Amino acid sequence: MRCSGAHDSRKATPSTSRRVRALVCCLVSLLCGAPATAAEAVPASGSEVRARIVGGDRAESGTAPWTVALTDSSGAHFCGGALVEPRRVVTAAHCTVHPRTGEPRGGDDIRVVLDRRDLRTDAGEVITVRRVWRHPDYEHFTTGHDVAVLTLDNAASQPTLEPVEPGAREPYLPGTRGTVYGWGRLGERRPASPVLRSVRLPVMSGGRCARAYGGFDRDAMFCAGFPRGGKDACAGDSGGPFVVDGRLVGLVSFGSGCARPGFPGVYTRLATYADEISAVTPVRRSG
Repeated sequence: MRCSGAHDSRKATPSTSRRVRALVCCLVSLLCGAPATAAEAVPASGSEVRARIVGGDRAESGTAPWTVALTDSSGAHFCGGALVEPRRVVTAAHCTVHPRTGEPRGGDDIRVVLDRRDLRTDAGEVITVRRVWRHPDYEHFTTGHDVAVLTLDNAASQPTLEPVEPGAREPYLPGTRGTVYGWGRLGERRPASPVLRSVRLPVMSGGRCARAYGGFDRDAMFCAGFPRGGKDACAGDSGGPFVVDGRLVGLVSFGSGCARPGFPGVYTRLATYADEISAVTPVRRSG
């Protein structure tokens, strides 16, 4: 969960031993203003989350057409996601929970915005959500299982992104480069980007991640970033896709601050949940 302000999971102080960037920092708004510990990690989504692309560039026109923005019923952006089927979007579980109250978001409070690279415009289409599936073992972004599937009321016309195969290991090898997409903040104390941005990051070793974050689960998570920092996802990028060789392999989950040295971003390891994701089939309308 990445927070900016009260929602910044990455607002941890430099002295903190763990860097948590949960894109839904709002869930732990009280922690966003204090040093983040492994148990105090904050997500990267929501108005209180710090999930924006740091050190990246504007995504080129025509790229990543499967990247979606999630807004509430009022139109306020709070997370990202990926369209994997015409009626199915994969995002972070913490994006389906209200950051301040911890209560689940219903489908009536989530809108999926497609084909809108600039959120200041009315381009593209907005589709309502029929059903929200949140991983049954999800409790907090720092403990894993940070994945959810949104079933849409209507089929989207945009291209879809193929998820990684169940149990795949190669995309998570240290040094593998992936691209992250989102509309999150451009820095810890900078505003969110209204235009879709992207950044390429290398996967880091599980050992390096474990040293940065206590409780790091190698089966449920992976880290990406540079030892020196400088490039990262940030508040508002939560739930956004991490793509390797044209496949969805991860979701922005959390981190400590944004692009800080020694604190890479943490992502949901989707190969672990691929079977469960594919089992969530779209609801068929009667008649």
